[in-house]
Amino acid sequence: MLIQELKKKEVFMDIKIQSIHFDATGKLEAFVQKKVAKLEKYFDGIISAEVILKVIKPETVQNKSASIKLSIKSGELFAEKNADSFEQAVDDCSEALSKQLMKYKEKVRAK
Repeated sequence: MLIQELKKKEVFMDIKIQSIHFDATGKLEAFVQKKVAKLEKYFDGIISAEVILKVIKPETVQNKSASIKLSIKSGELFAEKNADSFEQAVDDCSEALSKQLMKYKEKVRAK
């Protein structure tokens, strides 16, 4: 009986993270990298991702903003969300982008 090894898929997209009005921790950057890399399972034609994390002034509820711009072969996809934490904002963005990617993939298949 042969045992197949599962090879970890390499992420080929370029992920840039920019933080405005604060310094992002390594833990936060690792979280963002992981979330954005997971988007490749919905569509493998993602070329690069640009993530902007921003603290909205003045200090209020839901003052953490995350925006993610994905460059794909034939254009761009974008999502921006505000939340109480950067993790939640990035999570919401990646969820919105996964829906956009699935719709885009269906549209490409239909052609």
